[in-house]
Amino acid sequence: MKRRIPIAVFFVVGQFVAFFLDGSITQLLSGTLFKYPNTMVPCLTMMWLILAAFFGNSKKLHLTAWAAIVGFIFDMYYTGILGVYVFIFPLVVYICQSLYQMLPPSFLSGFLVYFLGITVLMSLGFIANAFIGQAPASASQFLVNTLAPTLALNLVFLAVSYFPVEALYRTHR
Repeated sequence: MKRRIPIAVFFVVGQFVAFFLDGSITQLLSGTLFKYPNTMVPCLTMMWLILAAFFGNSKKLHLTAWAAIVGFIFDMYYTGILGVYVFIFPLVVYICQSLYQMLPPSFLSGFLVYFLGITVLMSLGFIANAFIGQAPASASQFLVNTLAPTLALNLVFLAVSYFPVEALYRTHR
């Protein structure tokens, strides 16, 4: 008889992989992703959390707690400014999960909700960095040169990973 691996194990391993893929993709493709004046920021860590909110049982997976923990580690490892993503990650996961539950479950609904989630994530990150004087651009430059390219990149990542992740969660219910 085959033993089933709990979905929580897949979630944690996937979160770990997504976290380090964020940095690895950024490092490997930095010449392309950060070509002046545009900036494309991969948000695979957030994508994994949002897809878990779409397809998983958030109470079983403790998504809010995981989002805060991952946000804290993300702050320490990638930004060096503690506290920004600790609050933004759980908020974005909550917003995306709430919106997705109101819509009929489909790829287009997930695409729209993820679009809004990345917009909220990047915008709140920009506002927080502007508040402490770390934002290097104006709001209009942020919208055109950072948010738009970041959305394009991350929506491609979502299009590629949506159905495989959905199948993973469906087979481990």
